[in-house]
Amino acid sequence: MKKWYAIYSNILHLPFSEGFYDLPESAKAAISPTSPVKRLLKIAGYTVVRLIGNLFKKVEQPEQLRGKVWLYVVSQNNYDSLQFLQAGLPNVVFVAGQSKEIGRYNHAVARISLRRKFLYYYKFLPLYFTFLKYKKNSTQRFVDVLYDAVGFYEVYLTKLQKYKPTAIVFANDHNADARAMLLAAKAAGIRTAYIQHASVSPIFPPLEYDLNLLEGQDALDKYKLCGPVTGRVELVGMPKADAFAQFRNQNKSINRIGIGCNLMDATEEITALASQLAKDFPEADIILRPHPRDNRDFENVLSSYPNIKFSNSRLVPTFEYLKEIDILLSGNSGIHLEAVLLNVWAIYYNMNQSERLYDYYGFIQKGLVDEAGSYTALHEMLQQHIQNKPEVYQRAKYFNATVGSPYDGKSSELALQLVRTFIAANL
Repeated sequence: MKKWYAIYSNILHLPFSEGFYDLPESAKAAISPTSPVKRLLKIAGYTVVRLIGNLFKKVEQPEQLRGKVWLYVVSQNNYDSLQFLQAGLPNVVFVAGQSKEIGRYNHAVARISLRRKFLYYYKFLPLYFTFLKYKKNSTQRFVDVLYDAVGFYEVYLTKLQKYKPTAIVFANDHNADARAMLLAAKAAGIRTAYIQHASVSPIFPPLEYDLNLLEGQDALDKYKLCGPVTGRVELVGMPKADAFAQFRNQNKSINRIGIGCNLMDATEEITALASQLAKDFPEADIILRPHPRDNRDFENVLSSYPNIKFSNSRLVPTFEYLKEIDILLSGNSGIHLEAVLLNVWAIYYNMNQSERLYDYYGFIQKGLVDEAGSYTALHEMLQQHIQNKPEVYQRAKYFNATVGSPYDGKSSELALQLVRTFIAANL
């Protein structure tokens, strides 16, 4: 049992950490329903749809997986972050779990069968009571997260021993299935690389990859707070931003105001902000972009405002959206950094006053973004700069190592060179 607990406490490092438990409920609800009844319903649905449903689906194609470099992804954003490697490396394949939602790339990834995951659920109750002993509050709150995680490690270890990939490249370091794949790779003697795909937090798991390609000093400083950093570390900027460096915003006036919201933001505050901006700045386009997992219907509520438009984050890549705006308003979201890289003025604006999760990524503290503490303050800032939008992309240097360097807009070349050398050393 000690071995099981050691493995699964590593896999569940983030959601079972004290730092995550202390986050506002809106943040925790992004991975687990607030209601205990809904958590039980989630477990029941997972059992029927995933565990039992997977038993009747054959998705694995061995010839796609055997002996290749795996680009392991758990989301559409992960795929976007690693896509540059597909064109630059031979013998690579995108890989995801059997039913993992990869958005518009669902049919572009090779799938790992999880039909045998069901066989390992005899471990759930012993794990549950052990977690309850050591992490009572987190276990009670995230029992569904623990339930979902069971079996990933065991199935992935079997698959790695069968298909023997040359190496595995990750873009996610904290989801349970990605953590399970990492630990399985270590157990199977398969070398791993990690390419940062989004902003990080000091409550993330420690870096444990053989090669760690981070965006900038900010990420490295935060990972040092997470625990010992193992493996080689290089600061390479943001490869997925390269293609858009040429589109850095050069407008001096503010004609298009973007609002980036997520599940931590309150519905009524999002709609209040958008509608008030639409009234106060009738000549500007207000472009609202909910997070891909946000299924709330804002269009019906805001349809009476002709200058409010919507960006579908499931179909439109983040940087394509940022090309279309002059200023971004958002709360605790990594989209701030991506905006600044395109010279889009980013302002931190809290859209959940009942749960003040302040400056989660340190963007205000490090000077990446400006802050508006109220709508009155925001209105004054916009009025002051409506014809004089500030230049901001140089603010990103601490977060993105290539800004202002010879590799500015060429992060993918640098990262590809490092990954090529890393893989060649394994052959």
